[in-house]
Amino acid sequence: MTGLRGRTVVLEPLEPGHAERLREIRTHPEVHAWWGRLEEDFPQADEPTSARFAILVAGEVVGMVQFSEEEEPDYRHAEIDVFLDPRVRGRGLGPDAVRTLADHLVAARGHHRIVIGAAVDNRAAIRAYEKAGFRPVGVTERSWRDPDGRWRDELLMERVKTGLVDSGE
Repeated sequence: MTGLRGRTVVLEPLEPGHAERLREIRTHPEVHAWWGRLEEDFPQADEPTSARFAILVAGEVVGMVQFSEEEEPDYRHAEIDVFLDPRVRGRGLGPDAVRTLADHLVAARGHHRIVIGAAVDNRAAIRAYEKAGFRPVGVTERSWRDPDGRWRDELLMERVKTGLVDSGE
């Protein structure tokens, strides 16, 4: 897979050289609060069904965005997840990375529906996803365990390609 260019970010397929910086970002308390414990094999092998990209700005790794795909034809869709270094937040980089990947999933991989989730109290993530064209669908109750071991609610959001007909396009 090749890199993807957004308005301000470049999404580069994950390489071993990205690992140290991504591990550093993942252990930041503000990222850890949402992503939890750092797996020993992160970011190379902890989620083998996900395709991952380092998010770069001016050549510097500032986060990661990933996607997974449901290939069953009657339920086909893709799911995105993302994290950013807290020191670069507020510059529109998150929405740019999510939008860039979602656009790619529609145009190049043929998805008509992309989903993303955010903890109901993660207002910054919810705003970023809305800026990337996602809309709230509903709340999934007690659907993820936070780093303190508590079950928490998540807001499910989606972006659906319009103009489709019922023939399965």
